[in-house]
Amino acid sequence: MKILNFGSLNIDRVYRVPHFVREGETLSSSGYDVFAGGKGLNQSVALAKAGADVFHAGKIGPEGLFLKKELADQDVHTTFIEETGTVTGHAIIQVTDAGENSILLFGGANKEITEEQIHRVLDHFEAGDMLVMQNELNVLETVLDRAYEKGMILAFNPSPMTDQLKKLDLKKLSYLILNELEAETLMKEKETENQLMKLRKQAPELKIVLTLGAEGVIYEDESQRITQQSFPTEVVDTTAAGDTFLGYFLSMVACGKRTEEALRMASKAASLAISREGASVSIPFLYEIRED
Repeated sequence: MKILNFGSLNIDRVYRVPHFVREGETLSSSGYDVFAGGKGLNQSVALAKAGADVFHAGKIGPEGLFLKKELADQDVHTTFIEETGTVTGHAIIQVTDAGENSILLFGGANKEITEEQIHRVLDHFEAGDMLVMQNELNVLETVLDRAYEKGMILAFNPSPMTDQLKKLDLKKLSYLILNELEAETLMKEKETENQLMKLRKQAPELKIVLTLGAEGVIYEDESQRITQQSFPTEVVDTTAAGDTFLGYFLSMVACGKRTEEALRMASKAASLAISREGASVSIPFLYEIRED
C-alpha cells in the first residue's frame, strides 16, 4: 500500500518563553530555534520513521527548499512537492517551561494548491492506497472528493479546526483521528461519550481514533471499542505529539498490524516525542519504539 500525504509544509520558528505572551505584553525569549514543520510534514516524517512508504504532496516558496530536503533525508518521496509558491508557510511557536505550546500560523504556499496539481498527483495513486490529510491546505474537500472517487482509504486529522469542517461529509472517511478539543468543537459536545455517539450516528462505518492526552486514546469502529493508556514521560515539548501518534498509528495499520498493537506503538512514539524539543526532529525512529 502506498500512502499519500497531501499536506502542509512549514518553517517553524520556536521561542522558549516562561509563559504565553499576554495581550499588550512584551516578553523576552530565553531560546530560539528554526525547525522543519507543518502538520503535513510532521506526519510524513512520522509515517516514514515508522516504516511506511509515503509520498508527500504540497507546495513551498523559494525559502522552503530545506523542507523538501528534510523529507527526502527521512526517506519520504518528494516528487509531488512543487516549488512555485510565493512564500513558504510558517509558524511562530511559543513553548513554555512546562512544555506547552501556542502556535500562530501563516499558510503561505500551503494555500496556493491548484486543481491541476491535485489531478497530477492523484493520477499516480489507485484504489486501496491511503490518503492522509490535515486542514492546513486550501483544497481539502476537493482532494478528499477526488481520492474518494478513486477508492482510496481516507484518513483525516481535523486540525486546525474551522467552521467548514462542520459541513464535511464524514461518511467518505475511513479514519478520523482527532483530539478531545477537536471532537468538542466538531460535535458541539463536551462529554467524550456524547462526542463518540454523535460521530457514530453521522458515519456508522467510520473508524474513530480519539486522543485524550495523558488519559490515553479511545479507538471505536462499528463493532468494537479499544482503549490504550498513555506512557508516562517527562514533558519537554508537546508540539508534534499528535502528528507522531497519527503517523505511527496509520503506518502500523498499513502494514497489517492489529489495531491494539497500532495504538500501543503510536502511544509509545508520542510519549517519546514529547520528551524532546522540536517538531519533526523529536519524532522517534521505529527501533526506539521496539526497545522495551
